[in-house]
Amino acid sequence: MKDTAIGSAVRSAHDIRETARRLASVREAALAGALAADAPPGEDSPDAPRPVIGESWLRVIGWGVDPERDRAQHPLSVAELEHRRQNSQLMTVLPVLNDGLLAAADAAQQIMVVTDAEGRVLWREGSAPVRRMADRLGFDKGADWTEGVVGTNAIGTALVARRPVLVHSAEHFVRSHHQWTCAAAPLHDPRDGRLLGTVDLSGPAHSFHPTTLSLVSAVARLAEGELRIRHHASLERLRSSAAPVLARIGGRALAVDPNGWTAGVSGMTPPDRVALPKAPQAGPLWLPRYGMCTLEPLPGGWLVRIGRDEPAAGPSRVLLDVSGRDGATVTVTGPAGGWTHELSPRHAELLFVLAVHHPDGRSAAELAQDLFGDRSRTVTVRAELSRLRRHLAGVLAHRPYRFADGVEVELRLPSRPGRLLPQSSAPAVAAARRG
Repeated sequence: MKDTAIGSAVRSAHDIRETARRLASVREAALAGALAADAPPGEDSPDAPRPVIGESWLRVIGWGVDPERDRAQHPLSVAELEHRRQNSQLMTVLPVLNDGLLAAADAAQQIMVVTDAEGRVLWREGSAPVRRMADRLGFDKGADWTEGVVGTNAIGTALVARRPVLVHSAEHFVRSHHQWTCAAAPLHDPRDGRLLGTVDLSGPAHSFHPTTLSLVSAVARLAEGELRIRHHASLERLRSSAAPVLARIGGRALAVDPNGWTAGVSGMTPPDRVALPKAPQAGPLWLPRYGMCTLEPLPGGWLVRIGRDEPAAGPSRVLLDVSGRDGATVTVTGPAGGWTHELSPRHAELLFVLAVHHPDGRSAAELAQDLFGDRSRTVTVRAELSRLRRHLAGVLAHRPYRFADGVEVELRLPSRPGRLLPQSSAPAVAAARRG
């Protein structure tokens, strides 16, 4: 059947049953060897699967997936699942996905599933009875839903095909999934096209509706649009903080975000993007098109000084000001001048502890004890530090977490210890208040 055949043919419960029987016959023929070298998947024949399904079946046969038996799942640990969630860009668009799909999922007796680019289920919401059915398949948070583990399915096949995919009934390669229908669309980073994961609607085969795939695809595009809006907003924030720095520089320079997208320039025509290394560091750096440059940290990005034949930028100075009642700030001073960033309460606590323990630093477990009184909460600590380092690139180091070597750190405290970060309940801050 061609790609549109299911959507156009299924119109009633009777049609759904007939389609399921026909798909089961196609699958049995394929497993019996009907997909010979001279009859490639997708041939216009009533006994041939749709091309996207036939190609997937050939892949999973090659990987040794058993069509009659599920492979054992090895789900992520709770800590690893939380780490992946906190570091996934998809967390920021969950409200868009929920608004667009959860009501439809509940009404149609389906569940909404969001995975990362490796096919790991990060979030699962929707109909409680269907969630219980999914539990029996191991289709739960942390599960691996790639083709090599569960065979042909909308999530795993969409990750390979890089396009929206519907898989209905016996189009699933493994027999235990034949009572399901699922539609998934890939989600991409609009900045560079990188695959971020998938969003999927899954449910019993009788819940099939021909518009499901279109709905999932449309909501995926809305989520990518939200990511694009957030990217533009972050560039605007970087542009605002970089403007006074660029105004003081003589010569060519750029302000770019961590992915190299340009927020501002001085003395040159602005490029759309600069090819930064994956993990740039402050100091001299050779860049394609520009030659030797010097990188200096900015809040939420980098200052790139073009064509400067000079040594690495000297040690920066960091002033952590926790003396006021209205919040805390961090000011970073480097060769191009200084900038100030307002801190969230949690980030103020983290930087306070690191400043107190400068230059030795703290492990994730030690910081968890300092902030929560619980050494096991390392996932939360790492996630918060990951966010903080987006603003303090080149200033903070890790293993252990600390201010980078050569950074001069000044801690400005309130006149009375009892006024230190008054809203904080962190054990380390409470101990400092007591003197």
